[in-house]
Amino acid sequence: MATWSPAREVRVPTQTRRRIWPWILLCLVLLVAAAIGYAYFLAKGALPKLDGQLTVPGLSVPVSVTRDSHGIPTIEALSLADLFFAQGYVTAQDRLWQMDIMRRYAGGEISEIIGPVTVEHDREQRVLGLRQVAAKTVASLPARDRGFVDAYTRGVNAFMQSHVDRLPVEFRILGYKPTPWNAEDCILLGARLVQELNHGTFAAALEREKILAKLGPELTADLFVNSSWRDRPPTMQPHRLSDEVDEKKKGSDDEDDDEDMDSGADSNVAVSMPQLPVEWRREPGLVAGSNDWVVAGSHTVTGKPLLSNDMHLHHQMPNLWYEVHLHAGDYNVVGVSLPGLPFVIVGHNERIAWGVTNVGPTVEDVYIETFNEQGSYQTPQGWVQPQHRQEVIHVKGKPDVTVDVVTTRHGPIISDLISGETRKLALRWTLYDSLFDPFFDVDSAKNWGEFRHALSLLDSPGQNFVYADVDGHIGYQTTGHVPIRKGADGTLPVPGNDDAHEWNGYAPFEKLPSVFDPPSGVIGTANGRITPDGYPYTVSTEWDAPWRTERIYRVLESGKKFAPPDMLNLQTDVYSAFDRLCAEHFVYALDQVKNPSKRAQQARELMRDWDGRLTTDSAATTIEVHARQELTRLLLEPKLGAAPAGNKADGYYTGSLAPLSWKSYRWFMSSVWIENVLMKKPPRWLPQKYENYDALLTAAVEAAVAGPDAPADLATWKWGKFHPIEIDHPVLGKLPVIGQWVQPGLHDQSGGSYTVKQVGRDSGPSERYTADLSNFDQSTLNTVTGQGGNFLSPYYMDQWKAWYEGTTFVLPFSTKSVNANKAHQLTLEPAK
Repeated sequence: MATWSPAREVRVPTQTRRRIWPWILLCLVLLVAAAIGYAYFLAKGALPKLDGQLTVPGLSVPVSVTRDSHGIPTIEALSLADLFFAQGYVTAQDRLWQMDIMRRYAGGEISEIIGPVTVEHDREQRVLGLRQVAAKTVASLPARDRGFVDAYTRGVNAFMQSHVDRLPVEFRILGYKPTPWNAEDCILLGARLVQELNHGTFAAALEREKILAKLGPELTADLFVNSSWRDRPPTMQPHRLSDEVDEKKKGSDDEDDDEDMDSGADSNVAVSMPQLPVEWRREPGLVAGSNDWVVAGSHTVTGKPLLSNDMHLHHQMPNLWYEVHLHAGDYNVVGVSLPGLPFVIVGHNERIAWGVTNVGPTVEDVYIETFNEQGSYQTPQGWVQPQHRQEVIHVKGKPDVTVDVVTTRHGPIISDLISGETRKLALRWTLYDSLFDPFFDVDSAKNWGEFRHALSLLDSPGQNFVYADVDGHIGYQTTGHVPIRKGADGTLPVPGNDDAHEWNGYAPFEKLPSVFDPPSGVIGTANGRITPDGYPYTVSTEWDAPWRTERIYRVLESGKKFAPPDMLNLQTDVYSAFDRLCAEHFVYALDQVKNPSKRAQQARELMRDWDGRLTTDSAATTIEVHARQELTRLLLEPKLGAAPAGNKADGYYTGSLAPLSWKSYRWFMSSVWIENVLMKKPPRWLPQKYENYDALLTAAVEAAVAGPDAPADLATWKWGKFHPIEIDHPVLGKLPVIGQWVQPGLHDQSGGSYTVKQVGRDSGPSERYTADLSNFDQSTLNTVTGQGGNFLSPYYMDQWKAWYEGTTFVLPFSTKSVNANKAHQLTLEPAK
């Protein structure tokens, strides 16, 4: 019997191979072309109808849909029921797959269409129970609001039913069809937004617990500082250091307060050290970012207020917000909506405008529950059996996964979500108590009183609202449930077996920070501290650092008269007082020490001449950022330990038994801790191997320029390439050839963690909006990429260039302006 051997292998002659390869390549090209052609065919068929007439069962009378040159619809109806029905239909025209994937993501239902790789995500969402929150909320909705949600839902389903054979291409690629939309899905997406903004605060308490056990109370208190002399709560009037130095000069101008936005001068601010970059702070941690401000007419060229807002969130493709103008009777509002939810979230109506930033409130507590062998947990009334909820996760191509969700009186047991945790930890979260969407009332408000009443109904998420109206008034209001804690402050896990650490209700709405027509004529927030000294309630145990807020006030109180383009200039401002002053301290230290290396000397000279702008071509920025990261390591590593190999500090769920290292410390106000260290130079923080702080700062620079990322010529170490932006489509972006055309991809980027234009690799401004109260037709708005969700739509990425380069578009509002900017006209007709 013959056996195989290499010597007997049949070999194709070279000439034959040369003849075959072109045919193989041609076949591959044809296959790719066929795949692209098929994707194009499917996508083309799913494009929405934008002109003419369209019969839509479910409407009572015709509805007009006028789209402008960026695909933004103005929807006009005779009744609110038809209006919200049409909003659901039109939104589904442009964003159906995004709506479906977001509800799956929120509900923990991704694995059913993706496979095993997303099971852990689904498990987490099932334990957190957002669908249960949504179901509870729907059951308690007032009849009016339930009617609006149901109308929107019917509109979404009307589109689905009429396009079952022309679904967006993503459904075809993933091989599934969407199930009917329902009211619970609408609320689920609202709950997911709450999770994005206000979930994860408990994890900081777990990290603090570990660090406290290692370092003791004094050093831990240093690290977890939560206030700064730079803070500017909205209710606080302008404050200058000169006021403290000489009371006779109270109210006098400080030269720095006259700084123009383009001057780049801010040399009288003490040096500080940043937190870890935004892109290191991944979910479920808080997303740093968002700016909003409003200036009274005394600061504008028209004598009427200007209001601006840019909400910073994780980027996605398509972008999060959907721009829409809704009009029925005296309900007339324009702005951004959340696909899957009715109403407008941020925008203006005929009389008022508003914007929001995240408060970042501490709305979660972790309770350490005591369980016995019988599975009961201890309460002051004795041993109690917890509730059990069985969750079944369907997994594509694999068996179902069953999750037993155990819930105590405080909330679900989340221990399995925390690596290395052996205790039974229950999560209490304000979201579990109530979730109500008051944005119909916000959209309808005509004055400050009605606006505040609407906001009093907003339980979650806690937000900073700025306000302006056509009568010239401006205002600010904090919203959301703020727990009143007994025997705790939200900074550490607490025992759950007694009542000593329970919540005693929520802070009254009337006691939340608020201001109306402040004498300064300027209000701004940027996630920093909003509570004045002596405020009786703990709103947040972790404010964002004050640098952006300080910059915003410095510009807006400069004495300049502002117009809408000036607001955009501030939204895209990349000057960082912190980064510049940090560089100055590195330069000073290198000037004091003997014999710094040649590379450190080059770094010094690049930083010495730097103007503090984080531009794409700046090498000084890259050097300074690397040096301050090394400074953080040099300060913390002796006390918390070296990071394990491969540790990227890419999450909060590290658990009480996870290895503690210098990267375990992640805190939005870490810059304030470093500022305090450098100003006071306490011996307890100076590592033993350095004789003084100049030597320490020099070592940080030396380590930065000797690192593996540093090029031979430091002048070529450009910030934009080190700190890029990357936005990819989760499905289409993975297709061969076509992938490069369906997403922005990777680009150099200006700005950083402490600039008003606060950006990370996967996060940044999700929209840029300015309302001109003198003429709403001069208001401006743009999102990141565009309105369309179909990659063949002309509105799929038509806003990207403007967003990336810092320009914007006028937002039509009046009938005259809507007609003048009309690009498409569609009439939705009821079925006969």
